[in-house]
Amino acid sequence: MRGTIRLFARVKPGRFLEPNTPTGLTGLFTHPAPRSTLIYLYSSTLDKLKHLPEASVYRQSTESLTRHRLKVVESIKPEGYDAWADRAKKQIAEHPEVFNTPTGGVDHEGGSSGKHVKNVRDGRSFVTTELGDEPDERLEEWDGQTLEEPQLEGPKTTAERASQDDIGLRRPGTDRKTLHWEPEPPLDKSQISDMETQIAAGLIEEVIQVAEGELKLVETMAEARVWEELEEKPAEGQWSYFERGTHSPKGQAP
Repeated sequence: MRGTIRLFARVKPGRFLEPNTPTGLTGLFTHPAPRSTLIYLYSSTLDKLKHLPEASVYRQSTESLTRHRLKVVESIKPEGYDAWADRAKKQIAEHPEVFNTPTGGVDHEGGSSGKHVKNVRDGRSFVTTELGDEPDERLEEWDGQTLEEPQLEGPKTTAERASQDDIGLRRPGTDRKTLHWEPEPPLDKSQISDMETQIAAGLIEEVIQVAEGELKLVETMAEARVWEELEEKPAEGQWSYFERGTHSPKGQAP
């Protein structure tokens, strides 16, 4: 499927897909890291599904589909993946304070490049980069002093003090460490095509969109507590109209 759509997108031939280029579908662009993104999304979904009862039909069906797709994604590894994984584990072990920073912690790689945060989802470890704000020249003028919005004097309500909970967790501006995080090696075209064929749900970018939607849906289903009985019971025979075989003509007896 991708090969045909890429012809319409006029993408130059090559071994790897160029990130952020048109896919041929309006408004959908080539994802720069589909494999790691899907593994993170699927693991996060499985993590949140654990909060639903095991008897929930939604949990059972979603877990089954998610684990199947996760298995497909994990089975396809880019060239040099094992060597990269070893380097990543070594880097995390050597700098644990960088990847386990509390709220309001240190920005790494020059502030606006963001800070690296280690997350655990369904037993798997991930390093995500939280992008920071664009550098403010006024910070340099004031020797790095943090600029904050002016606040009214006098006693504050509980709601007004809520934003101050992480003040004690902040580190001083001098506590900085520049650390370069090497991204996971990319999949080539043939590997992405193979992944799309096995999942059979369109382009890999479409699969990512579905995974993002499912992750949000889990929260909605958990909030609605869909596994519980209805507050108002349906009337007797309300759904019999939609039962299979209700409107199908009966075959003649042999």
